[in-house]
Amino acid sequence: MRYLCAVLLPAILLTACVRRQPLQSSGQLTVVRNEAMLPAPDRNDLTAGDRPSLIGPLDTLQVDVFNVPELSREMQVDASGRISMPLVGTIDARGKTAAELGSAIESALRGRYVRNPDVTVNIRSSVSQVVTIDGQVVEPGLYPVTNQMTLLRAIASAKGLSEFARDDDVVILRTVNGRKMAGLYNVDAVRRGIYADPAIYANDVVVVGDSPQRRMFRDLVSLAPVLAAPLIAILN
Repeated sequence: MRYLCAVLLPAILLTACVRRQPLQSSGQLTVVRNEAMLPAPDRNDLTAGDRPSLIGPLDTLQVDVFNVPELSREMQVDASGRISMPLVGTIDARGKTAAELGSAIESALRGRYVRNPDVTVNIRSSVSQVVTIDGQVVEPGLYPVTNQMTLLRAIASAKGLSEFARDDDVVILRTVNGRKMAGLYNVDAVRRGIYADPAIYANDVVVVGDSPQRRMFRDLVSLAPVLAAPLIAILN
């Protein structure tokens, strides 16, 4: 027990003495001090730039053909990324936006069946536009990607970081033009506004790293119940 105390207490005291450096303004960040009020956002700040929402296998679509109710229906994209419609036949929907698919259906109908077709396509639900969140989060899994998905929002979707997460070791894996790429991020720095919250796109994989030091710290505490009360007092 004496040996354990000699090893554990310096670590506890060192942890207690660590203090975060205060935020400083930079080219990307303006720090507002306590004596000033944080200004309200303007209209442009409240909207995010559009990202194309692409159709994929097993997505559910609503197709409406104006003045032709017989052709208007809800349908599911098949596993190969195609849809089938009366008079139109089979159309490849994979990788198209809703507007692009609507134009393709209009082209198939124009002249032969409908004089001036007006087709509207809406994505009712998507199972193809997802991000994989793995590693040290509370609930790893597949989550839908919204138009404003970012790294912090993705982690929040997975119920946040777990007890043993290493917030300076978060990797985003992405395929760009057929090339696999990886970006390393510090979630704590993003939370504090030191740099921008990176965007998350469909098919990204987010992996939150593991902290062996936190596991070792937990194990040491569990081996020394006598020190548990002083530890809580010091850390608080």
